[in-house]
Amino acid sequence: MKKKNLAALLMAGAMCLSLLAGCSSGGSGESNPPASDAGAQESAPSGNGNQGGQPTGAGGTFKLGGIGPLTTDTAIYGKAAMNGAQIAVDEINALGGPIQFELQAEDDQADPELGVNAYHKLLDDGAQIIVGSVTSGSGIAVSAETYKDRVFTLTPSGSSVDVISGKDNVFQVCFTDPNQGTGSADYIAENFSGAKVAVIYRNDDAYSQGIRDTFVAEAETKGMSIVYQGTFTKDTQTDFSVQLAGAQNAGADVLFLPIYYQPASVILAQAAAMSYAPTFFGVDGMDGILAMEGFDTSLAEGVMLLTPFSADAEDERTQGFVKKYNELYGEIPNQFAADGYDAVYVIYEAIQAAGCTSDMSAADICEALVKAMTAISVDGLTGQGMTWQSTGEVSKAPMAVVIKDGVYVTP
Repeated sequence: MKKKNLAALLMAGAMCLSLLAGCSSGGSGESNPPASDAGAQESAPSGNGNQGGQPTGAGGTFKLGGIGPLTTDTAIYGKAAMNGAQIAVDEINALGGPIQFELQAEDDQADPELGVNAYHKLLDDGAQIIVGSVTSGSGIAVSAETYKDRVFTLTPSGSSVDVISGKDNVFQVCFTDPNQGTGSADYIAENFSGAKVAVIYRNDDAYSQGIRDTFVAEAETKGMSIVYQGTFTKDTQTDFSVQLAGAQNAGADVLFLPIYYQPASVILAQAAAMSYAPTFFGVDGMDGILAMEGFDTSLAEGVMLLTPFSADAEDERTQGFVKKYNELYGEIPNQFAADGYDAVYVIYEAIQAAGCTSDMSAADICEALVKAMTAISVDGLTGQGMTWQSTGEVSKAPMAVVIKDGVYVTP
């Protein structure tokens, strides 16, 4: 997609949606997502890469291994992703077709070392395809192992280019960090003409740093005024008084936050306390802030996010998923839930196109799916007509949403 067309696409509503849903986990660090009674729905994503029908012999029960944070402060992402994936598994299995799935999810606490441990446990338990990791840091470490072992890997939301770089068997459902940074700059340039922009980002996190870098580069080409940039680290994300004062003193009326929702919640609270009220503009990592325990959602009123999914979209596919997710898990799904859901359907379409059977080795399945991925097109919750490059990057566009009365709505 050409970034200069993003605003027009946003306004036209031709944007994709994305959510993930995650499974619950026990104290052991192992978790199998709760099974749902979801039947196949008309709103399920459809693939366009296999118009001739399922190849003869494709089928069997394939074992999917999910990896993501199911405990700790990033569990909102992992649980959402795995819950969404489980809904898709249940829908596909309910079709009664020759392709069936089993999903086993393991907790990596968004930690690279634990991610690798989770991967090896899944392999020992017979996993043939990996859905994960949910976060970029763990995903980089896990994908290095899956590349070496030739196990096909599809990450729902690990958006760093380093997750897929140089690994022909690793693909993404989410759009990459560079796309988010560029798309955010384009949207702000188009919709906040003449704004003074400040940036607060985490400089020891590949996700945050990557989005910031491309945002700044694109902002320069657009002639945008970036009046302040502040940084923090994992160990300093409890006090943003210096950064907020810097942005306020510089006269910033738009504050770009390429960060996760936990530090964003602190920034919103501290900004309110100092009566600083710029337009806050975030990215997909901020999705989940409304479900954060103990967070006053009124602080997020008017916050904008660049995301591939909005639960308030009126299309039948999205509304069917939102209804099912809410029935099963008692909450509105976020974009990570949709990412996980789409990931399973993408694998389903690729298996059909490749003609894989579950008695094939993981390595043989991997090689077949690698070839199929660049030939299929999938309509999902997070994008229409999603296609994949041989580099593993998905082709689809983000959209902007704004928080109003405690829910995401399109501007």
